[in-house]
Parts: sequence; C-alpha cells; structure tokens
Amino acid sequence: MMEVIRDRELHEECGVFGIYGVPNAASLTYYGLHALQHRGQEGAGIVSVDESGTFRRIKGGGLVTEVFDEAKLATLKGSTAIGHVRYTTAGGGGMENVQPFLFRHNTGDFALAHNGNIVNSELLRRHLENKGSLFQSTSDSEILAHLIKKETRYHDRPRIFSIIDALNMLEGAFAFLIMTANRIYACRDKYGLRPLSIGKLGDGWVVSSETCAFDVLGAEFVRDVEPGEIVTIDKQGIRSRDYSMYKRHEMCSMEYIYFARPDSDIDGCNVHAYRKESGRLLWKEAPAEADIVVGVPDSSLSAAMGYAEASGLPYEMGLIKNKYIGRTFIQPSQELREKGVRMKLSAVRSIVRGKRVVLVDDSIVRGTTSRRIVTMLKEAGATEVHVRIASPPMTDPCFYGVDTSTREELISARKNTAGVCEEIGADSLVFLSPESLLKAGSRKELCMACFTGQYPTALYQSPEEANKDVKC
Repeated sequence: MMEVIRDRELHEECGVFGIYGVPNAASLTYYGLHALQHRGQEGAGIVSVDESGTFRRIKGGGLVTEVFDEAKLATLKGSTAIGHVRYTTAGGGGMENVQPFLFRHNTGDFALAHNGNIVNSELLRRHLENKGSLFQSTSDSEILAHLIKKETRYHDRPRIFSIIDALNMLEGAFAFLIMTANRIYACRDKYGLRPLSIGKLGDGWVVSSETCAFDVLGAEFVRDVEPGEIVTIDKQGIRSRDYSMYKRHEMCSMEYIYFARPDSDIDGCNVHAYRKESGRLLWKEAPAEADIVVGVPDSSLSAAMGYAEASGLPYEMGLIKNKYIGRTFIQPSQELREKGVRMKLSAVRSIVRGKRVVLVDDSIVRGTTSRRIVTMLKEAGATEVHVRIASPPMTDPCFYGVDTSTREELISARKNTAGVCEEIGADSLVFLSPESLLKAGSRKELCMACFTGQYPTALYQSPEEANKDVKC
C-alpha cells in the first residue's frame, strides 16, 4: 500500500463561505474559497440559488482551482451561494462527503455547509435512523439537516424555529451556513470554538470562516457571529437571534497557533500579531544562547520574528519551503518517504553552517517532522539546534475538528519534555506555557483541551468511536 505524506503534522477540517445579494455569487464564492484553501485541500463545492429558487451545485475532489473553471462557474446562476473546502480525516472520504450538501424537500430546498465536529453525532445518528432517516453520507454535518426536518415542533412556522430546535440538540464545535431560496442562516456553536465572520460587499453580504476572504473580494468586515447566535441574511439585511443563552468565547487555540492565515482577524485579534506576541513571550520563558533564529515555514514564521525581536538575535531564513510540490507526494518505498520532507523543506547551508540555531515551530504533534528538520539543520552544518515551540505540549486528542483523535498519535502524551527533546535530536526543547497562550491575545478564554485535557463540552463517545466519524 502506498503512503501519502502529510504536508504538515496537523490538519484542520474545513472552511465555509457564503454570499448573499451580489451578482455572480458563485464566481465570488470561488475566490472566497481560494482564500480559505489552507483550511482544506481535498474537496470543494459551491451551491447557488437563483431568483426563481432553483438550486445548482458543483463539487469535486481536489483544490478549488481543480474543481472549478470558468465554464462550470457560469452554470451556477444567482446572486446567492455558499461554498466549502474540505480536509478528509482518516475515517473516510469520498464524493458523498464533499460539501455543501443539498437537500430537496416539499417545504423548500436548502443547502448546508459546516466547519467543526459534532461530538454527540453517533447518538443523534442512531436516534434519527431509528425514526426512519436515511443518510447519504458518513459526515456528521448531514445530521443537522435531518434534525431540522424531523425533530421540530414547528412544521408550520418559519424555518428559523426548526433550526433553533436542531442546534440545541447538537454538542460540539460548529460554524454552519444554511442557504434557502431566500436567505442564508449563519450559525455558530455556543462555545465559540470555530470562527465565523460577516462582511459587507456593495449592497450584499458575505460570511466566511476567516476574514482574509473578505480582503480578496474587497468586502468590509462588519462583525463576528457570536457564540450561540443565528444571523439571518436576506433582503431585509441582517437580523440576529440567540438560540442559546449559554455563551462562552473558547475559540480553538490552534486557530491562532496554526490553522488560520496570518492576515485573518479572529475574535478581533490579528493572527500574525498573536503569533508574534507568542514568540516574544516564548523568549521570556525560554531564552537560548544562540546565534540566529529560524522559523519553520509557514505558520511559525510570525512567532520566530517575535522571538528574534525580543531576544535581539538575527532572524534568518534558514529553511526554505518548496511551494510547488503540490498537495501530496506518493512514495512507494521507505527510502523515498524519508526524502519526502526534503522535497518540502530545504536548509540554507550558508546561513546555518557553524551557527547555534534557535528553531521556532508552532507545535509538535507526532514528532516525526521535528526530528527530520533538526537532522536536516545539523546535516547542513548547524552546531546546535535549540527548539522552541510556540504552544504547550500536545497531550490530549481533539474532538472538535482537528485530526488528532487518539492519544497514541501524540508524542507528548507518551514522553515528557526531556524525552521529546531526545526523540527529535534537539540540544534543548521548551514549550510555551498555557498562560502565555491567553496572554498573547489578551484573552480570558481559549479552548486548550489538546494541551490541558480540559474539554469545554461533554464528549459523549469514546475516542475509539469518535475516531470512526468522518468529521468536517
């Protein structure tokens, strides 16, 4: 069996984008999804609806540029559309799980896109199947559609009441976009675990997992969807309704540390500024006697800049990322697998030779990539490599949409810091403290469950069951 090398050690699950009241909505959604491509590279889809209420959908496997072309986008008529980019976890994939989902119903067709993970999905799926539901996918995202149609007390009232009922049955992390013939509903989980923002574009509106997509379209950021809130977007403008009065602001810390683009603002905090400050705090907690600071491209560069500024050490580009390798590289042998990291990263010998290097990275998950990078730097002539990680040790699995579902995958769950340092071959290793994660963004709350084991929600199912789900 051939193995596909991961392009880094972590994957976030999805990105969602929606647009209302703007001509050629599907084409603009294409550009919005392209800006969110880092959130998922294995599938993409767009559903549009025109003025007659006709829904059209195109979806496929691969990058946004591979799924869509000008001719396909021209068939997606209408001034309203939602889109989705997907990363498939190990539990499954296939075209049936590529979103947005489109549902035909006698009360009106609707489409749905989701970022996150529903932790009580197995219980809800079993309940719905016992009541006659037939699922077309193995994604937990489809559950919301069945709940909207099956579990409502308000079959003869506006759909918003059905959505409220359904959302209150879900536990976990989610940012949902639900599109009907006349409006878009933007919904965010009550814990605020996943980001979702609203922007203004001309006379219309846009909704996105990250604000970086607004800049591509020239849209103006308006505000974030609040935890426990449903925002209705239609010809009347935007209206807000709380579906839950239990509200937290436990944004996933990995959004700031790794997943989000540096030019995005999440909950009012710029991602680049957050990472840079975390680098400064990392130096205060863990100074190193060294000659240069090197960051691991790309998500660690901001933290490396902050570490260099605080320490007074030169920030150098000691590692270069090959941006043309594509999404995957298939290696049929162990020898070629070992060379895979060199195709993606190269050490700059003339920069690191004879130098004591501070290597700043955002996280250590399984440890294999860190070991290869440290080895690469030493083979290039670095005399010492002191690893500094801009996050705490990752000791617990995530059940909210990040693909670390078992403790066995996590090196820090099995080894202490000294053991990890020895495993990756570094001369020293220090992780950032959980307190500094909060301080870097001047936050009172963050979800740090993967570092602390303190989950903001009940989990409902065992790690083994959760690992079987296809999350999105």
